[in-house]
Amino acid sequence: MKKLLLGLVAILAITSCSKDEEVPAQSNDLQTKLLSKQEINAKIKESVDNTGDFDWMSTDANTIWSAVKHGNDLLTIGYGTSKDQFQRNSSSDNIKNDIIELVGDIENTNFSKKSADLYVDESINVIDIKVAKKETIAALLKDARVRYLEPASYSLDLNEDNTQARSSGGFGCGYNTQSIGSSDYRTVAPGARVPWNFDIHNIPSAWNYSTGRGITVAVIDTGLSSEQKWMNQYFNDGYSSGRRVQKYGTYVDSIWPWSSNTDGNNDKCGHGTSMASAATAPRNNDNLPVGVAYNANLVSYRAVANVLIDDYHEKRGVANALKALGNRSDVKVISMSIGYPFSISRVKDAIRYAHNRGKMIVAAGGTSTSFTNWVGVIFPANMSETVAVTGIKEGRYKRCSNCHSGSKIDFTIEMERGSGKNVPVLGYYNKSTNYVGGSSVATATTAGIAALVWSKNPTWSRAQVLNKMKRASEFYPNKNSEYGYGNIDALKAVK
Repeated sequence: MKKLLLGLVAILAITSCSKDEEVPAQSNDLQTKLLSKQEINAKIKESVDNTGDFDWMSTDANTIWSAVKHGNDLLTIGYGTSKDQFQRNSSSDNIKNDIIELVGDIENTNFSKKSADLYVDESINVIDIKVAKKETIAALLKDARVRYLEPASYSLDLNEDNTQARSSGGFGCGYNTQSIGSSDYRTVAPGARVPWNFDIHNIPSAWNYSTGRGITVAVIDTGLSSEQKWMNQYFNDGYSSGRRVQKYGTYVDSIWPWSSNTDGNNDKCGHGTSMASAATAPRNNDNLPVGVAYNANLVSYRAVANVLIDDYHEKRGVANALKALGNRSDVKVISMSIGYPFSISRVKDAIRYAHNRGKMIVAAGGTSTSFTNWVGVIFPANMSETVAVTGIKEGRYKRCSNCHSGSKIDFTIEMERGSGKNVPVLGYYNKSTNYVGGSSVATATTAGIAALVWSKNPTWSRAQVLNKMKRASEFYPNKNSEYGYGNIDALKAVK
């Protein structure tokens, strides 16, 4: 409920705008003033500029404590026997109990009686706990069993003008509908419109060998519109048959961190519907755009309000979606056209959780807004466990007007025409159409191609599928410093 968050000035004053004079008394060795959000953000930006990422553990107790005070006093603690031990087991359970007791002793709080101030993840070694004292953070930083500390509810504001746009759900959202120009598609039987860029990547030719049947593609995004029948009741339309669509929600739309009531699985942004369409829309007979893997199953997760994973409930929502998908044997490909300028450790844990279970996680390299245009390849596309994708302009290797690029990119998709038009997809409303662009649609398109390859080779591992995609790309065996292996030829990938 980001819009509501802006409107409630009184609540904002309590939850995120602590003042220097409100700092509780500290011991002499920890008596440092509360940093402003501007000071904290400057540290974050300097780190991202210099290293491409930011790690709260590279700062100090005062910085972390200040950010916690600007975010509901909520601290995320990752724990384990080592830096890589993120999955729950009996030994980590003992550590978890010790850490909760340590925090309780310093904070003078019995968390067994105040469960509302504690959240324990069931699958990965992470807890969220209410912390008021800087001494608590200092003690945790010295504990070798602590893998990371992060302010759970801190949101990055580099430009005050962006606050309203971000909080209102604007990033990547919109219910716009646009008629598709005749030069931006061609029609194939039984009446589906093939987006202009599909032929560049030889996707229609690849359909002679694979249509994605038997593979399940998951889209973690803003959900799926209930008002677009071709992604719901008519998902099996035309030449698409025998497949299913499932919808889930893990996002809690609340200003209160301890709320656990998700707001459903329906898209309230528009972005998730567009991404699901690009990857899996049916090969219909109604003059509507078709998706890449038009016979693949679809699992849609509403895990975020918009494309930025910046809210506490979005971080948890994305992590919970990844864990659930990691536990499903039928899901092969996970598409994530969402991200953040720097790493979120609980989401990083969840990505590794799904990756360890053989999932191919395709992530957007970044689409610039005034909030993110200073960043290179964003999180989680900057992780080695993900397949990073960006969009480029038609006919030449030049990144799209608002796409990111860099050494972390693995593949490119042409998605911006000289006319400025992007890729035709199904719109938010029934039988409507729209154009979508950026690294988002490039990511969903790549996820669809991965489904085609896996469907053609159902016994293959993720590594084998990924290797075939690389070998079918323009720059292979070399890797371009900005565009990875380049454009994927879907026909070569499935033959």
